[in-house]
Formats: sequence, C-alpha cells, structure tokens
Amino acid sequence: MTLQLHCFGESGNAYKAALALQLSGLEWEPIFVDFFNGAARSAAYREEINPMGEAPVLVDGPFRLSQSGAIQQFVVERSGALGGREEDRFEVLRWQFWDNHRMSSQAGMTRFLCNYLSEERRAAMGDVIAFNQARLLSALQVLDHHLATRDWVVGDGVTIADLSCCGYLYYPEPYGFIRKDHPHIDAWLDRIAALPGWKHPYDLMPPARPENQKGPA
Repeated sequence: MTLQLHCFGESGNAYKAALALQLSGLEWEPIFVDFFNGAARSAAYREEINPMGEAPVLVDGPFRLSQSGAIQQFVVERSGALGGREEDRFEVLRWQFWDNHRMSSQAGMTRFLCNYLSEERRAAMGDVIAFNQARLLSALQVLDHHLATRDWVVGDGVTIADLSCCGYLYYPEPYGFIRKDHPHIDAWLDRIAALPGWKHPYDLMPPARPENQKGPA
C-alpha cells in the first residue's frame, strides 16, 4: 500500500518527513493540505486526519501518525534506511531533539513572521523577529562548528538527523539564514542535495502559496 503524507510545500517540518520518505525508497505520495486557508484547522481535518490540527501526517491504511520526528522514525523502521549504525541511534535522536527545540523552532517561526504577515504586522513584531533571529544564529553556529570536521551530522552517512536539521535550510525566503555565512552547513546542504532522489521542498510537495508554484514548463 502506498503511504500518504498530508503536507504542503512551505512547511519545513513536512519537508523533514517527505524527504525521509523520498530518500528511503518507500512508496509514498503527497496529499495537499491547504494550510493557509485553514484546512488543518477544519473540523473534518481534526476528526479524520489529525486532532492536533497540524501537518505533516503520515497515513498507512488505518494508521495515522503526526510529528515529523515520529514520522522519520517510522520511515527508518519500515525501510531499514537512514537510521545509521545501531550504536548511533541515541546520537541521532539527540540531534533530532536538538533541532526541534533549538533550530527548527526558531527558523520556522522567524520565516513565518518575515514572509507570511502583512507589512504592518511584521513591523509590529520587529523585536520578536530580531530575538528569534539571534537564537537561530546561535543554533546555526553550533551546527556549522559540528560540521567543520565531518560530512554528516552523525556517523559516516546520511541519517534522519541530517534530514531533521536541514528541514528549513533549503527555502529561498529571507528569514535570517544566509548560506554563505555558514560554509560547513553550505557544503553539507550540497551533499544532501546530491543524494539520489533529493528534491527541493517546492518540488517534493505541492506548495500552498501561488508565488511558490511552478507554472507550465
């Protein structure tokens, strides 16, 4: 049975799950969530898909699973890929938790505030944006330093630790992450993008915003 991932292109957390599915070799398909028009908050979505009102959500027949880290773990167990060595599994988990708490939380919030609010509301949130950008920069410095002496976040190959930490870092919208300022992250992102099957988030999942949708070729 083909796995389904309820997702939308602008979600970095959905990208973490989608990229894990894509690189694992499992058969899957994206199911578009019209997030910006309130689809995830609808009564039908909460009843049928996710009572938390969030995306991504993995659907495997009657089984439903939300939260990107949990979905990544599901992918590892189902496919046998991307988990790294058995002795590294807690290190992989440590970096997933670190990313969700220290980096993706700042990147996701800041990117939303910088790009999806009206100019008036964005101006009113200036101090909050600056605070989040400072916290994001601190996390990026930790990751860049870690990658200075290694190709992958954990072990000697790509794992879901990498796919968690990179979740927001391929997006083009300005929010405080400038690749050239973090050369080791920059090279690492190139390594991930060179993996067979890799796709940019707007190519891997259907975008919700018209400016992110590709026109006819």
